[in-house]
Amino acid sequence: MINLFVLQNGRLSQEQVEDRNELLQYSNPIWIDVVNPEEELLWIKEAFGVLLPELDDLGDLEASARYFEADDGHLHIRTDFLLDEEETSRNVRVAFVMTKQVLFSIHDEDLPVFRLVRLRARLRPGSVSNAKDVLLDLYSTDVEYSADALEEVYEKLEQAGKRVLQDDITDNDAEEVLETIAKEEDTNGRIRRNVMDTRRALSFLMRSKLLSDEQQEEARQILRDIDSLENHTAFLFDKINFLMDATVGFINLNQSKIIKIFSVVSVALMPPTLLASVWGMNFRYMPELEETWGYPVAILSMVISAMIPLGYFRHKGWLSSR
Repeated sequence: MINLFVLQNGRLSQEQVEDRNELLQYSNPIWIDVVNPEEELLWIKEAFGVLLPELDDLGDLEASARYFEADDGHLHIRTDFLLDEEETSRNVRVAFVMTKQVLFSIHDEDLPVFRLVRLRARLRPGSVSNAKDVLLDLYSTDVEYSADALEEVYEKLEQAGKRVLQDDITDNDAEEVLETIAKEEDTNGRIRRNVMDTRRALSFLMRSKLLSDEQQEEARQILRDIDSLENHTAFLFDKINFLMDATVGFINLNQSKIIKIFSVVSVALMPPTLLASVWGMNFRYMPELEETWGYPVAILSMVISAMIPLGYFRHKGWLSSR
């Protein structure tokens, strides 16, 4: 699918292009967004003479393969954008190719950042005037989206922290908390990766000297926002580690309580076990074996020998579950 944008009265006007002939009707677009392309890349090459990368070629990690200026003067940028959904979050790779007049973007699924930029550009006249403004607006909105995702991570960690620090946390509660912490740690890591990648892309744009003075200042402001987000992600990593250690500590404490009870019971049963072992010996002369009171006295002796250490442990508070 191709979303084509032209500038009309200071606003971005969006058109969906269904075939090659329709694409040729637009002579002055400033942004062409290609989602999950098939033959659309060939249409763009024929209409604008721009060779766009395939989706399979977007996985290179080297900076030289992600940020470069081609021989034809076109800028090529590969950037990760955050997609934070209810059940999971992930980074989606987007390829940008910027000519002097047009910004081309290629990705395999639509992203919230792109939808928000399209909405704002339609509602706010004068927010964009050329392709470079569109690209900077995408990066600025991506930073805002990452900040919102960080706020959600913080709120969920706050809820998890309240459960961890409650008076009596069960193993099931601790298991759910650990699951929440692991999920939010993954999201926090993806946000950090996302803003670091945006920083690299903006630094490349600023070095290219294609931005105007006003656009350079806007890029510097985005970088300052990224600095604050990176500090916040570092804070959240510390909070995650604290909650993880606290939760695991409570789990170990619950297990220690169970082990303590078993240990106390084992020690309490040692005296009656000793008595039972003595009377179970097969000696010929054990006078109490012949007496009618022998069996009840043996049982009573074993019960008393078990009650004495249990009473002592209770007096010391060793049987308490706290």
